[in-house]
Amino acid sequence: MIGFIGLGIMGKPMALNLLKNNVEVMVNDLNEEALKEVSLSGGKPASQKEIGQNCDIIMTILPNGKIVQSVLFGENGVGQLKPGTVVLDMSSVTPVESKYCAEKLADQGVEFMDAPVSGGEPGAVNGTLAFMAGGKKEVFDKLTPYFNIMGSSAVLIGPVGSGSVTKLTNQVIVNMTIASVSEAFVLAQKAGADPRKVYEAIRGGLAGSAVLDAKIPMILDRNFKPGGKISINHKDIKNVLATAHEIDVPMPLTAQLFEIMQCLKVGGHMNDDHGGIIQYFEQLAGVQVKGTKE
Repeated sequence: MIGFIGLGIMGKPMALNLLKNNVEVMVNDLNEEALKEVSLSGGKPASQKEIGQNCDIIMTILPNGKIVQSVLFGENGVGQLKPGTVVLDMSSVTPVESKYCAEKLADQGVEFMDAPVSGGEPGAVNGTLAFMAGGKKEVFDKLTPYFNIMGSSAVLIGPVGSGSVTKLTNQVIVNMTIASVSEAFVLAQKAGADPRKVYEAIRGGLAGSAVLDAKIPMILDRNFKPGGKISINHKDIKNVLATAHEIDVPMPLTAQLFEIMQCLKVGGHMNDDHGGIIQYFEQLAGVQVKGTKE
């Protein structure tokens, strides 16, 4: 029996994919609607304590490290786990937080792996997520069948914390690319070029990328329904800077990106998809990027 805690934008479709592949899943979340939807597909709603008592593998995908620690070690969390239990945390947290969880669970004889994901809501729905794992190879091997259901790739990077480091690296590249794409397309719009034609012209060249293909169509349609909220990415970039400061890595561009996100926070855009970063640049230039319809 698998325990799955966290049925948000990412977690809910991931749990549903496990159920579609005949995996028995106990589920927990504060959102009653999400619990109801997953239960209709065969998931068994349960308290965190019940999950801790009944599940040999517990998966978490939660908004931040404090919530993960509350679930694992808090008064109303999963409680004392059986030796041999495996905890798979797929949340985006800092490597320090991942190592803390691993060390504290080791005292109970419990294995821990950090394996944050990339691919956004579409990847979670389609089962094409990329898993970045940190931990022991034998734990990775035990979890591989579930990685294969929820994703299209899983790589064991190294010891605990390595997955979280990789996810932070991923988030810098993704969000910085969105910011540079945004700045460039605001230029194209204000200069009088059709952004849709600009996109068609450059996507097959060196400027083309998965980020460009994922975000520009959404931007041109003014669709900022979140597949990955700015709020979550804002938290990730904050974690990047905190980690970088601890090990004396200067990150001037990432620091500026964080301030751009701070401006979007003040402007009330935290629940927009991170493609909505373009709204910062649009406000500076006094234009809105919209392509002509075909």
